[in-house]
Amino acid sequence: MKKSNATALLPVLVFLVLYLGLGIIFEYICKIPMGFYNIPIIVAFLAAILVACIQNRDVSFDEKLQIMAGGLADKNIITMLLIFLTAGVFVGVVGRSSAESVAYFMLNLIPAKFAVAVLFIVACFVSTAMGTSVGTITLITPIAAAVSEASGFNMALCVASVMGGAMFGDNLSFISDTTIAACNGQDCAMRDKFRENFWIAFPAAVVTLVIILILSFGTDISGRVTHEYNLVQVIPYVFVLIGGIAGINVFVVLLIGIVTGTFIMLVTGHIGVFELITSMGSGVSGMFETCMVAILVSAMCALIREYGGFTALLGWVKRTFKGKKGGQLGMGLLVGAMDIATANNTVAIVMANPIAKEMAADYGISNRKAASLLDTFSCVFQGIIPYGAQMLVAISAVNELGYEMSAFQILPVLFYPMMLLISSLIWIFIIPADR
Repeated sequence: MKKSNATALLPVLVFLVLYLGLGIIFEYICKIPMGFYNIPIIVAFLAAILVACIQNRDVSFDEKLQIMAGGLADKNIITMLLIFLTAGVFVGVVGRSSAESVAYFMLNLIPAKFAVAVLFIVACFVSTAMGTSVGTITLITPIAAAVSEASGFNMALCVASVMGGAMFGDNLSFISDTTIAACNGQDCAMRDKFRENFWIAFPAAVVTLVIILILSFGTDISGRVTHEYNLVQVIPYVFVLIGGIAGINVFVVLLIGIVTGTFIMLVTGHIGVFELITSMGSGVSGMFETCMVAILVSAMCALIREYGGFTALLGWVKRTFKGKKGGQLGMGLLVGAMDIATANNTVAIVMANPIAKEMAADYGISNRKAASLLDTFSCVFQGIIPYGAQMLVAISAVNELGYEMSAFQILPVLFYPMMLLISSLIWIFIIPADR
């Protein structure tokens, strides 16, 4: 362990001030739509790295470059980047029509009284299959608005149900950015993290579903939503889910999904060869910023660790949180604080990973438990912050359809993140950490 040095954490503070401060100004003072996400996160991290390079004059600039290179020369970092890019190809191949087919199939099949429950279940499946909460919300929220309009269900409840289901999959999916970041950061197999995580997320989802059904049966409804669908396009998602749960190597699983998705899309005539290749490129491009964030955070954290910043932070955590259960709560709150500051659960996990790794060793927390805690708590906070991408995208989608809605209408009926937090605390303080 390096000598404790709290000033080594200054780059993190610089990043938070730049990113969070400018985000608040753009979003709430300048009233720029999606203003929080117009802040160039790469530039903010570059500024933080510049501050880290200026610090500690006892270390030459060449030595600092070597330290940063050492932070990147890690198998888990390379694996994470390759999985991000491969997952991008998969999402580019299968597109959005497959997710919509699942939603419309379920809505056509089940009585209107269960429409909101169906929205939640569909969002759970789609987000687990696609690995993206924002993508799920973008796809399913317009359907939720149509359900509300046709049936008479409360619009906020419909949208909140979609958001809750989206966060369920964000937390559990094998191809989710958060899962990839947490598992590789904690050197944990995705199957092990899934098994650990499932028994936290599934009870929360069941309780949420029960609450939604209770509210649904107390609502007078009429009409139903009908739309054409193509279930054949869902097959690649099913293969990815089954392969991931079975413990097949994630690259093999994604390759199977890409091959089957390509075959189905071409044979059904849904897309041409040129459009398919373009979609693959778009899917990969969508992962570039996430990859760059992972690289820059790894470089910055290498310097902070070398200067003794992690030793100082770990010392504070140990003084504040006692015992194994306290350590788990501290780890959860650490990533939660990062998420509140960055409004991005993947970035929060990547930033918290190095400290969490040391905390896990110090408190005797298994790798799978650490990965599960990071992913779960980041999704809890990301699911409820009013300036998070999930909330902003949902509100934007509804407003574009001509309805007026704010985050404060959705928050009271956003049941899943609340249930996930309660479930997480139960698994920390009541049920043994490592079964």
